Amino acid sequence: MGKKQAADERCLALGQKIKKLRELRGQTQEGLAEKADIDTSYIGQIERGLRYPSLKVLFRIADALNVKIIELFKEVSTQKAK
Repeated sequence: MGKKQAADERCLALGQKIKKLRELRGQTQEGLAEKADIDTSYIGQIERGLRYPSLKVLFRIADALNVKIIELFKEVSTQKAK
């Protein structure tokens, strides 16, 4: 697996984790976007692994989900590509 593919897979896993946390809290993409002060379409793209959010945006998403930022990275592979 190449480095780009590994990074893409981790971004997808991060997006899936955000979606899972959002759904567990009964939030819509619109609700999360409003709380995090980001565009709704951007949330959808992050959840599908199509966009790579900055650390600043990840902090805002974590705050909007009422979790510590480390929660977003649980279950996300930290294995580096060879």
